[in-house]
Amino acid sequence: MTNFLFNSLVVSLFMLTGCDKSDGPEEKTYRIEGTMQVDGRTRHYLLYLPTGYYDDTSRYALVLGLHGGGGSAVQFDRHYGLTQKANASKFIVVYPEGVRSDGPLGVRTWNAGTCCDYAAENNIDDVKYIRLLIDQLVGRYRIDAKKVYAAGMSNGGMLAYRLACEIPDKIAAIAPVSCSMVASGYSPTRAMPILHIHSAQDTKVPVQGGVGIFGYYFPPVDSGLTVFAMGKPPVVVEDNANYKLTKWGEDMEYYLTTDGGHAWPGAVRNTSWGDPSSTAVNANDLLWAFFQRYSLK
Repeated sequence: MTNFLFNSLVVSLFMLTGCDKSDGPEEKTYRIEGTMQVDGRTRHYLLYLPTGYYDDTSRYALVLGLHGGGGSAVQFDRHYGLTQKANASKFIVVYPEGVRSDGPLGVRTWNAGTCCDYAAENNIDDVKYIRLLIDQLVGRYRIDAKKVYAAGMSNGGMLAYRLACEIPDKIAAIAPVSCSMVASGYSPTRAMPILHIHSAQDTKVPVQGGVGIFGYYFPPVDSGLTVFAMGKPPVVVEDNANYKLTKWGEDMEYYLTTDGGHAWPGAVRNTSWGDPSSTAVNANDLLWAFFQRYSLK
């Protein structure tokens, strides 16, 4: 009888614990570390759902935060403040990761065209990865598939340009930072809203083009913008001591700051060797205000 009572108690506790677990905090996870298989490789990403996601039935915009060469999902999350912006403004943000090199440092990069490093040299299909990732996230979470955006720093911004070229049916708008377009041979199939942010002090990816970080040649910033302008002329709409704002029509904006360097504007400087961030503009505020104006047809 004693064993019977003991076993009954264990079963009862198990059942109660199971009920609590299914309805408890474990089911309301806002930070998700995910993986998926693409071309035989395990690809990683970090996803954040905004507070309140589980309390309604609405669909949310999705912003992809693409790290720079040598960066990571965690690095972007910790240093640029986009997660805090997503939580405050109620959109979902995902930080995909580039593949690691086979060198001793295992540096992560993206294949954005002629740059960078292992990913480009081995022709890693990062566009395919991002396309499959978007489809998977749209299928699993309440994401509005017409409101998916890509923001990227440096090599990540270069990939954002390539995504705009190759999967414009998935991306409503892009916001490249501190980069230039290194994918070539593309003709836009539709007008792509672009917000580009750069510092005139950036020597790692020079605004006027030239050899920059790790000996790569980078085209001038406005050469890529001209491709997407589809014949619209550039017009300087503001030029002050802090920045110059140039537009191509109403859907392409280029902020060139006078301060900062090769860094995410508005971010806290996270290393002693990294460039200072511009204080003239805040990239997170600008990109979210810009993205909200656009959705896929």
